[in-house]
Amino acid sequence: MQRSRTPTIAFSLTALLGLGLAACGDDAETTAAGDEPAGDAEGATLTVYSGRDEELIGPLLEDFATETGIDVEVRYGSTAEMALLIETEGDRSPADVFISQSPGAVGFLQDNGLLGQVPEETLDLVATEDHAEDGSWVGLTGRVRTLVYNTDNVTDDELPDSVLDLVDPAFDGRIGVAPGNGSFQDFVSGMRVELGDEETSAFLEGLAANDPTTYDGNTAILEAVGRGEVDFGLINHYYKFQELAEGVDSPTALHFFEPGDLGGLILVSAASIVATNDAGTAAEDLVAFLLSEESQTYFAEETQEYPLIEGVQASEELPPLDETVSLRIDFEDLGGLDETEALIQASGLDG
Repeated sequence: MQRSRTPTIAFSLTALLGLGLAACGDDAETTAAGDEPAGDAEGATLTVYSGRDEELIGPLLEDFATETGIDVEVRYGSTAEMALLIETEGDRSPADVFISQSPGAVGFLQDNGLLGQVPEETLDLVATEDHAEDGSWVGLTGRVRTLVYNTDNVTDDELPDSVLDLVDPAFDGRIGVAPGNGSFQDFVSGMRVELGDEETSAFLEGLAANDPTTYDGNTAILEAVGRGEVDFGLINHYYKFQELAEGVDSPTALHFFEPGDLGGLILVSAASIVATNDAGTAAEDLVAFLLSEESQTYFAEETQEYPLIEGVQASEELPPLDETVSLRIDFEDLGGLDETEALIQASGLDG
């Protein structure tokens, strides 16, 4: 299996276009993994663009390559970066499969007609709300948005009931956010769906007025809260549970917002077959593999995410979704990634 890492670039799709994505391959780091030769997919090489971190998805891609004998090449980058790269490359894109950290990016590609069709039998492995109605993407795992806080610096009565409370002056200078992260952008898109652009803009501007510290992603926020650099941070649940599983001693805990609050939005990671797929059924096989019992158990036990297929239970360390009473929205409404990023930038949260 081959992999390359795309350098970090500013999160805005518009800004990315300005920088030019031809540079993505300049610093590519390539390694080989898997001991078996290319298999029966007519000798094709399967090219995967992954917006998920290598440490989260890489082991499964290596397992797929080993078990099938299919040669897999992976390009890693941020979800928005990979989605824009596919759009920029158009019908010249070598991508066969796109793995997204969040649903907004696949919605962006779906809106632009850049995705193919996931087979019906694969779509049927998950609930209706966890795949696109037109079959252009399918969910892989569920993640819940939460608020991480420093247990040394924050008292229980300081914990907000709603994410909307974070605009209160009591949180001035105390919050960490990752405005360029796909999950944060999907949280904002979800807010747009539920509240409309005017109220969403007001929230973002209020959050920006509280002088938050911006970070590259969820891990950086979690670590910053643990150091006491900030007292609160908006992240996905599984980063803290991974830390616990690794035995990291950190003065941090998760706060789940009140039932149905936007701060507890459930997001899915997703997989799509790109319209330019020329690897034949190998692309379909990989997407199905990621929804196999083996892969879903890996997600549940190793990355502490919520599996989406029946018969695989979430880790006992995780609170059941019906207990967190997290908010679900129609992911088909999460398109308009450009508009979401424009709202974030206009608010002053773009770092």
